[in-house]
Amino acid sequence: MAHIDRLRVYPVKGLDGIELEEATILEGGTLARDREFVLIDNDRNVSGSPDPDGDVINGKRTDRVHDLATDFDPETGVLEVEAPDGDTDRFDLEADADRERAEAWFGDFFDADLTLERDRSRGFVDRRGMGPSVISTATLRTVASWFDGMTVEGARRRLRANVEVSGVEPFWEDRFVGASAPSFTADGITFEGVTPCGRCVVPRRDPDTGDPIPEFQQRFVEKRRETFPDWADEEAFDHYYAVMLITRVPEDDRGATVAVGDPVTVADDCPSKP
Repeated sequence: MAHIDRLRVYPVKGLDGIELEEATILEGGTLARDREFVLIDNDRNVSGSPDPDGDVINGKRTDRVHDLATDFDPETGVLEVEAPDGDTDRFDLEADADRERAEAWFGDFFDADLTLERDRSRGFVDRRGMGPSVISTATLRTVASWFDGMTVEGARRRLRANVEVSGVEPFWEDRFVGASAPSFTADGITFEGVTPCGRCVVPRRDPDTGDPIPEFQQRFVEKRRETFPDWADEEAFDHYYAVMLITRVPEDDRGATVAVGDPVTVADDCPSKP
């Protein structure tokens, strides 16, 4: 039976994720604690607002994010960071003084003048106005099988989805984009497909070491083309370097809670797209 197998959020954009048993859908349509914080490079922030392709510290900009191991307590707001030399520090991100201390710590590590910004309403997701990312466990297994030595957990950490669905076929999530695509529900909460997730440089890197897989994109595109489902709407994809679904949760369902184990059902009707 199709169900939610995992929920994962990334409290500080670009750093490690944490797994949750349940998560509230915020008024902005994203999961609580997902990308709630972001490190902004003040020297590059000329627009005055976070720009994922410029002033944000993340894996797209620098592979040094892979040198850090982080954990976050969603109940207390405490972030724990381990540097490459094994030294650890803890920051209470609910406290102004500790946020300033975190800014200084990360500024030293990334050699930049940084500000730690916060957005409680929807987080600093790349695609503003869109919601949780969704992938199936079967898709992760398939992608991992394309590359020697890649594990399912490794694929999971490279692709960084919020919602993982089990009990379905590989690339199940592809069915929810296109002109006649249905939506799906998780215990009554509706998720509408918006767009396939085009990938960046991050998935090619080992999430622990940052070492890249040579010719990752070329092999990914080749295998994606070979395995593209007959029932998916190919016209909804701009290219084959895409995997994972970006969704939108309707306003009526925001404020609800989604949980591991929730049954997942494909809707019969076609929702209107944003």
